[in-house]
Amino acid sequence: MAASRFAHLPVPQNPAADYKKQCIEVPGTKRPGQTAHYRGSAYPYVTIDAPDAFTNLLQIFDEGLRRSKGGRFLGQRPIISKQPLKYADYHVWQSWPEVDVRRRAVGSALHKLFETGTLGGGDLPTVGIWSKNCPNWQVIDLALQAYGKVGVSLYDTLGKDSAEFIVNHAELTVIFATPEHISSLLKLAPLTPVLKMIVSMEPLSPDTKSALSAWGETVNVQIKDIAELEEFGRANLIEVIPAVADQIATICYTSGTTGQPKGVVITHGSMAQAVYGYLHQFEMTNDMSMMSFLPLAHIYERVMELVSVAVGGQIGYTTGDPLLLLDDLKVLQPHFMPSVPRVLNRLYQSAMSAGAAPGIKGALFRKAVATKLHNMRANGQFTHALYDRLVFKKGELLPKIQSSRPVTDELRFSYGMTENCGSFVRAWTDDPTSSGTVGSPLPNAELKLVDVPEMGYSAEDKPFPRGEICMRGAQRFTCYYKDPKKTAETIDEEGWLHTGDVGLLDDCLRLKIVDRVKNIMKLAQGEYVALENIENIYSGHPLVAQLYVHGDSLQSYLIAVVVPDPVQLAALVSRIRSKAVSPTDLATLAEAAKDPQVVAAVLAELTKPAKKRGLKGFEQLRRIHLTLEPLTTENGCLTPTLKIRRKETYEYFKAPLDGLYALGEPSKL
Repeated sequence: MAASRFAHLPVPQNPAADYKKQCIEVPGTKRPGQTAHYRGSAYPYVTIDAPDAFTNLLQIFDEGLRRSKGGRFLGQRPIISKQPLKYADYHVWQSWPEVDVRRRAVGSALHKLFETGTLGGGDLPTVGIWSKNCPNWQVIDLALQAYGKVGVSLYDTLGKDSAEFIVNHAELTVIFATPEHISSLLKLAPLTPVLKMIVSMEPLSPDTKSALSAWGETVNVQIKDIAELEEFGRANLIEVIPAVADQIATICYTSGTTGQPKGVVITHGSMAQAVYGYLHQFEMTNDMSMMSFLPLAHIYERVMELVSVAVGGQIGYTTGDPLLLLDDLKVLQPHFMPSVPRVLNRLYQSAMSAGAAPGIKGALFRKAVATKLHNMRANGQFTHALYDRLVFKKGELLPKIQSSRPVTDELRFSYGMTENCGSFVRAWTDDPTSSGTVGSPLPNAELKLVDVPEMGYSAEDKPFPRGEICMRGAQRFTCYYKDPKKTAETIDEEGWLHTGDVGLLDDCLRLKIVDRVKNIMKLAQGEYVALENIENIYSGHPLVAQLYVHGDSLQSYLIAVVVPDPVQLAALVSRIRSKAVSPTDLATLAEAAKDPQVVAAVLAELTKPAKKRGLKGFEQLRRIHLTLEPLTTENGCLTPTLKIRRKETYEYFKAPLDGLYALGEPSKL
């Protein structure tokens, strides 16, 4: 294999790293109202100007192609039956050379269409992708990177209003979409006059293609499928167009919990640096696979898939059905899977429920978990010769899962946001005491904490400094598209990104997330509460499937909507009523959710960990509305990334929540 200036990647763990001092203070940077600037201590600090660092996304693909040796690249489980829907227990794979040919065809076609004026006309050569994760999603994105186009991803669960806003705001003249989204786009066409072409990402039957094309003609939108576009590209093939670091690669629209989505402008250099940072202390080779589950519209998933691309790895795509996640994991048996707290909490709770099994089976599981947790904390070791064979059998996936935010204290994670390409800090490998922290900065990022006086957080706090987390580095975004005001509110004059999260630096100089600057409210007695932080603490209980905390500035206490886990609720109701209730008996569970005795029991259970985690009295829930009706994107309570829309959720549950406050103050506050 020919030599490459990126051959040193991924960079192995530094054997000389000091686990007791994971950050280094930059001399002369301490100022009033903030900590000094900190950099990670495991590796030398690097910038985008380093000779062996990625500066654009084409370098990443070329390096992966070189390492792949023509092996398999993108795979998915084919559908073998539609009635009933059933997926194969294997993946069909496209090889690296096949994907290279396809990205050149798609990219050449788009370039020709923009060049002739068939597409384009806006400020940027933007191209939309509206689909769940699949190999074609990645092929299209690789084509955009290779031919100077700006990708704009739309979450698969995006609602009508947000879709309309993004199409117009980003001036999307062409969108690649799955068949189910094509009709939605055609309905929006009178409101989105910029849209000129829709490309189906899946084959269309002749009848469907004819009907959609006829509909498209009435609203001046062409309908094509990806095979047709690739054929046009092969007839107009051109070489890949070189890219530079400051060239815009994508606009990621954040699914804001209030107002319209913000378009986060990210360059080739920013995404390439995010990948470069994660390739430190990261064990992956071209014979390893990752599972694509988190939406590709999510920047963290895109960066982690690019990490796999950089080493010539393999990416297996799930069915897209969350209920089949465990089946997808069983079929692919991936080496790692990027994820987010909501998913990991459910996986964690599902795994821990095995410990409640009666007899020797449950006892053995509890003993195995306790032993492995002890070993992890004592010496950082995840493996165990006996229990891996008896209990965990095919090995653990959880230690190999990467998450973009912290979750339960038993697991370790990285921390980032769309505005820094999900790439900022990460827990060190084999750190025995890192539970509950998110580690230290990647080698190309800097960290500092800034006072939040209204919340009582200060860089001078003892024993550990606390404050709003700020980051700086080449992976930071450029601006919010067409929104200089919000850009100036987020990036200060020295280039620091203000995250809106509150953290502390512990005795090993590791970052720990402790609060949220945003979504803070003042109760009637003048106490400030951080609603998201309280939600995170209560949501860790196995009883909770979903939870929304609500406060009112005219009230002195907090209330909540709790959507319970049916299995856990059934067990609790069975104990209370001394009569077995099945988790599938939704009618009985719905009736029980209205029973004051059951509601009180659920609240009592949730209060135990809240007290254990140190929530003050005014931060604890005093009343709850128990319901089996979930918070969803369809009822407007969740964003496409499954974040809670606070205003909309309150309006949806207004009657029961107002009813809880109408009862007056609880007897004990």
